[in-house]
Amino acid sequence: MRLHRVLGSLLLVAAAGTFTVGATTVTSVTKESPAPLGRVVPAPESVRPGGAPYRITDSTVIRVDDSPKARRIGQYLADVLRPSTGYRLPLVTHGSTGIQLRLTKGRFGAEGYRLDSGPDGVRITANEHAGLFHGVQTLRQLLPAAVEKDSVQPGPWLVAGGTITDRPRYAYRGAMLDVSRHFFSVAQVKRYIDELALYKVNKLHLHLSDDQGWRIAIDSWPRLATYGGSTEVGGGEGGHYTKADYKEIVRYAASRYLEVVPEIDMPGHTNAALASYADLNCDGVAPPLYTGTDVGFSSLCVGKDLTYDFVDDVIRELAAITPGRYLHIGGDEAHSTSHEDYVKFMDRVQPVVAKYGKTVIGWHQLTGAHPAKGALAQYWGLDDTSAAEKEQVAKAAQAGTGLILSPADRIYLDMKYTEDTPLGQDWAGLVEVRRSYDWDPGDYLPGAPSSAVKGVEAPLWTETIATSADIDRMVFPRLAGAAELGWSQAAALDWDAYRVRLAAQGPRWDALGIGYYRSPQVPWPAR
Repeated sequence: MRLHRVLGSLLLVAAAGTFTVGATTVTSVTKESPAPLGRVVPAPESVRPGGAPYRITDSTVIRVDDSPKARRIGQYLADVLRPSTGYRLPLVTHGSTGIQLRLTKGRFGAEGYRLDSGPDGVRITANEHAGLFHGVQTLRQLLPAAVEKDSVQPGPWLVAGGTITDRPRYAYRGAMLDVSRHFFSVAQVKRYIDELALYKVNKLHLHLSDDQGWRIAIDSWPRLATYGGSTEVGGGEGGHYTKADYKEIVRYAASRYLEVVPEIDMPGHTNAALASYADLNCDGVAPPLYTGTDVGFSSLCVGKDLTYDFVDDVIRELAAITPGRYLHIGGDEAHSTSHEDYVKFMDRVQPVVAKYGKTVIGWHQLTGAHPAKGALAQYWGLDDTSAAEKEQVAKAAQAGTGLILSPADRIYLDMKYTEDTPLGQDWAGLVEVRRSYDWDPGDYLPGAPSSAVKGVEAPLWTETIATSADIDRMVFPRLAGAAELGWSQAAALDWDAYRVRLAAQGPRWDALGIGYYRSPQVPWPAR
């Protein structure tokens, strides 16, 4: 398995021909022909096919600008291609043939890129290094799925001729991993980062604290991690990240052009903290550690000054090791906190986040308080969430609060696909692949201006998820659709076209050893 690298999309079959699934006819790609230039996920902004393809051979070089960041991207690409092609693919800083990664002045924005392919080579140009990195992911999707394997494969390694010009619709394109209900090691998180990078996801939201476990070391409150992190759902041994562990996750994510967004959920979802320090409880009595899955029973003591000393210390220490812009303060399902106390708490905590140089993100219940200027509210309601709750969020958006859309019955990756799905939950409904994809973030929430939508995030809660294999099964194939909703322009969001491009991902996931759900809604090629 080559999970230190990124996935792509190409339907690779042994012989030419077509096959039909449902109403969709899928044209196969022969071993001697390149994948169509537009068979990419997320769908690019512009595709102009034409001209002869480029063939990667034993004489191909990777030409990069002479800078550390450019060299690292070039090395990343070489690490992808060398094992399967068997070619040397040396990095050079001069020349105009082969594979070129070049920064230039253009209209690509911070993350866009242009890919030009022809007989003399492939050239990826971008304004910023993030764009070069995203262009590399597209290049991978234009190569056969066998390029993902660890051993030398026969090839040929053809890239279709033409031009792709691409940039994202939204600046915030995230996925959340809940490490509180079940703990995941640094290596497992890195694996997930590589999977996210495949689809140009640029935010990793880490849910670091909850009733079942506290997962980040805080020097001024050490029992949070050592005691509060000592268990998980079902009573396992749990675990926590040292600050060095967390910094390594942040560093690795940055190497894949993802920003880590840490979350400390409060004032509810705090039993692990309350069990660690009795004085955080209004009655001064620490509850036992909790390994169940019920929600809404815990709350920090809003009336105690010690609570805000605790919050200040946690935010200060976490902000100091988080180079990214955002810090998530949770705020959902605070059923044991009165509305008055909830508003009071959020009014005191949001300025602490700003004091330490970060921008607040909170679950959409934050809009029932007073969202700070610049704050983002993460909406996790359902299609049938009450009109009053939706109106509350929409009014906050009209007043300037930005929105991240994570509707639970569309994009929660822990929801079961069907009644027979062995993992996951169904409180938000069953979420098959089409349902997770077939909506437009720009007009999803009534009354919210489209300009208020800053992006999309796909959360994975882990009450039933305990291994990397569990993650893969629930995340794939739905993650690809979430990434497309965040990256691709609204005009490109078409289920019938997407399901064919999605089917082409299957062989690549197989090559990478990712066990995914083979939804009957998608015309997967035969194995």
